[in-house]
Amino acid sequence: MATEAVVAALLDPTTYGEGAEVRLIQTHISFVFLTGRHAYKIKKPVNFGFLDFTTLEKRRFYCEEEVRINSAISPDLYLGVVPISRGADGRIRIGGEGEVLEYAVKMQELPQTAMMSRLLERKEVTERHIDTIAKRLSEFHARARSGAGVDEYGSVDQIRHNWVENFDQTRSFKGTLIDVGGFDYMEAKVLGFVEREAGLFSERVRRGKVRECHGDLHSGNIFILDGIHIFDAIEFNKAFACSDVAAEVAFLAMDLEFHGRADLAEHFIDRYVEYSGDRGLLALLSFYKCYRAYVRGKVTSFKLHDPNIPAGEKTEAGALAKRYFRLALEYARALG
Repeated sequence: MATEAVVAALLDPTTYGEGAEVRLIQTHISFVFLTGRHAYKIKKPVNFGFLDFTTLEKRRFYCEEEVRINSAISPDLYLGVVPISRGADGRIRIGGEGEVLEYAVKMQELPQTAMMSRLLERKEVTERHIDTIAKRLSEFHARARSGAGVDEYGSVDQIRHNWVENFDQTRSFKGTLIDVGGFDYMEAKVLGFVEREAGLFSERVRRGKVRECHGDLHSGNIFILDGIHIFDAIEFNKAFACSDVAAEVAFLAMDLEFHGRADLAEHFIDRYVEYSGDRGLLALLSFYKCYRAYVRGKVTSFKLHDPNIPAGEKTEAGALAKRYFRLALEYARALG
């Protein structure tokens, strides 16, 4: 299988000519190889319905999209797309001539110790950091695309579809990762809120609050080093990337609360509202926090069916997914 051969080659330090060792990080959709100087990210040949990376051409296209979209918020991190090729001698190389087996997004590597999620664990994230993130995000949203091709992703029909898809894709975890009563309660509560507040969602679209956002704004996608570096914006599904800016603000706020820092979440919301002038988002924060927590639970649970993930990591993923689903239930209970 080409993927297995590529992974084996990219785990070999001699493939790069840089660094003495290579570290591999996996998500449910990617392999990321860290060399000490650069990171090379290849997409797994998977189809989860909401994304399809099953052909080489699709993986190339979405690698290019990833660079295009992320360069708008972190141009210093993204260096381009490189082919992974097998030469006439049978050796797999980054770039070069021969049969292209895969494509990789090449990035500057930043130290994992500077990841915001780890800084939160060490209690090293300050209100000053949060203020900078809020300002950067409000400026990014102000520049982001809106209107035709974007607005429809903030429609009531799209919001309802997203939630129905969430529940359908996690129904098999009902009674295991998600309490049966909790699942039924969230499904009724959330879908009822969508119908009841249809006018509010439509008004947000009319006011230009639906934008081509980052789409995955949590502390694992932010580095705090010599500045704030936000990366890994969603490229594979416009329905996930395009949303009300309230959904983006709610994502990071939820993540901060998940890490036990409700104080920083409140500060982030306050500062974003101050910079953007968007007080209307406050009416939707609990709804979108619920959505973001639920999606994190769903995405984490996908690791349980990934043959590339070790058993011990699957056990950890199951426990983590349960925590996200419980948090989503708390937010659902806060809905009117």
